[in-house]
Amino acid sequence: MKRSTIKTWFLVHKWSSLIPTVFLLMLCITGLPLIFHDEIDAMVGEDYDAILDGGPSAERGRPLDEMLDRALAERPGEVPLFVAFSQESPLLTVTTGPTPDADGSEMTLLFLDRSTGEVLGPAPSGGFMEFILQLHTDLFLGLPGMLFLGVMGGLFVVALISGVVLYAPFMRRLPFGTLRKGRSDRVKNLDRHNLLGIVAFGWMLVVGATGVINAFADPLVDNWRSGELAEMTAQYAGEEPLDPASYGSLDAAMTAAQSALPGRSPQFIGFPGGDWSTGHHYAVFFQGDRPLTQHLLTPALIDARSAELTDARAMPAINQALMMSKPLHFGDYGGLPLKLIWAALTLATIWVLWTGILLWARRSPARIERRIDEIASGAARGVPA
Repeated sequence: MKRSTIKTWFLVHKWSSLIPTVFLLMLCITGLPLIFHDEIDAMVGEDYDAILDGGPSAERGRPLDEMLDRALAERPGEVPLFVAFSQESPLLTVTTGPTPDADGSEMTLLFLDRSTGEVLGPAPSGGFMEFILQLHTDLFLGLPGMLFLGVMGGLFVVALISGVVLYAPFMRRLPFGTLRKGRSDRVKNLDRHNLLGIVAFGWMLVVGATGVINAFADPLVDNWRSGELAEMTAQYAGEEPLDPASYGSLDAAMTAAQSALPGRSPQFIGFPGGDWSTGHHYAVFFQGDRPLTQHLLTPALIDARSAELTDARAMPAINQALMMSKPLHFGDYGGLPLKLIWAALTLATIWVLWTGILLWARRSPARIERRIDEIASGAARGVPA
């Protein structure tokens, strides 16, 4: 590798690491409790699934129309936006708002027990976990905050790749995993930084890449809605959105959707006018039946007035990647053991970031230049660096 090439990679690694470091530390620290969000919710008594565990599945219980009427009776004057199902219990959630296109801040989430018809109440507002999630997701800045953190995640991916490129020439003289304990603090920090960085590289790359995908979730949904979703419902183009008073039977819509996509479990229903549907349809989203495929969604669009199937097709690959990336980002695939692994690797990442800061603070430009010269001259002679 030429001296100029090594120097370029070194500068790329340096600045792609330094620029996002503060934000990456924040994301790691806030990500730790989010890995265990289910366990924390259960501990503070906010996990209705745990309370209702052992009941009927999402596909059994009282009629959906009845449950929807009960939820709307709790929120007079509002319209339904979403209905979501639990796969482990008879828990049902109904999201309402003042209008079909209501902003998230205007929505109310109600929990219901489908086995008894009981309204369990609204989701707790605020709280530690909601604060942490919003800080982790968008810095309380909405879409601009999400996109900014997406860029920081992209720089993190660049830093990881450039770090691997530099690892071989800079560490070629030492056996893998060497920790030079008798050397200066800077050398010891360098060894720890390199070792943990290369060991956790694959995990950090996956989490960084999925974080970038998640950051662009809203634009991806908008693209799906304006593209393929519009194509699926071209016959309704130009018509006024359906008035909520004209919505037909939710049970009839579910029957039509299940006939089109048999053998799958419903995850949620988007009502007309929202980001996940059109102005005329119930969008019934079904999930797979395996741990990995349960996050791959297939929508069936049902005419909300007549309950007739309009179309059913898999979402585009980029949107499916978005669905897969969210649980993968938080290790939400393999239960508590995988979450513990995710937490340990998050702590390792915090250490890599911290040692990177120490290395920069105690940098010696002259020493780095000499090391680059040694590597470049060794490569030119064809000898190990």
